[in-house]
Amino acid sequence: MEQTTHRSAAIRDGLGVGVAVGLSGVAFGAAAITAGLSVPQACVLSLLTFTGASQFALTGAVGAGGDLVAATLGALLLGGRNTLYGLRLADLIRVRGPRRLLAAHGVIDESTAVTLAQPTPEAARTGFTTTFASLYLTWNLTTLAGAYGASALGDPGVFGLDVVGPAAFLAILWPRLAASAELRRLAVAGAAVALCATPFLPSGVPVLLAAGAVLVVMVR
Repeated sequence: MEQTTHRSAAIRDGLGVGVAVGLSGVAFGAAAITAGLSVPQACVLSLLTFTGASQFALTGAVGAGGDLVAATLGALLLGGRNTLYGLRLADLIRVRGPRRLLAAHGVIDESTAVTLAQPTPEAARTGFTTTFASLYLTWNLTTLAGAYGASALGDPGVFGLDVVGPAAFLAILWPRLAASAELRRLAVAGAAVALCATPFLPSGVPVLLAAGAVLVVMVR
């Protein structure tokens, strides 16, 4: 009975987080169109990348006229934290065989948080699966809705949608910054690196430098 209760709670947690966070895919879809991506490109990016911070960073750099290689490397650096999450979750969710590739795709901030919050390994696996499935489905559907809606408006910048990406990116980061003084110091240091480099380097490269510096400090 207790095991069933834990699994039911894990399902509720996973669905709640997955649907709530997944709705922000609307903002990403609109931001992607504003940055110059097409609707199919925005949707493929959500399907294959599936990590909000990296997606917003990539489209933001591209929208600012940055080099695609630098923007991609910056997004990869931001997504590198998911590798550390995967190491933490590997022994807990115990996925074997080809399914590990699918499970790895679902290792993000939200699925990690729900998984680690569960009291038993069985509930943890349930929480991970539920969060991944609900968030992946919601995120991709809302990306399509946001991208299609923004493209139907003509020039998104006329309606002020060019600020959607930065605003949504800040909304993703804010709960983490509010909860940790260390992360706030890292964020300020990263912003300082980017601002100092901006006058001298092409768009996208300052973000890459800032992300690299922060990642090195976090790993240490």
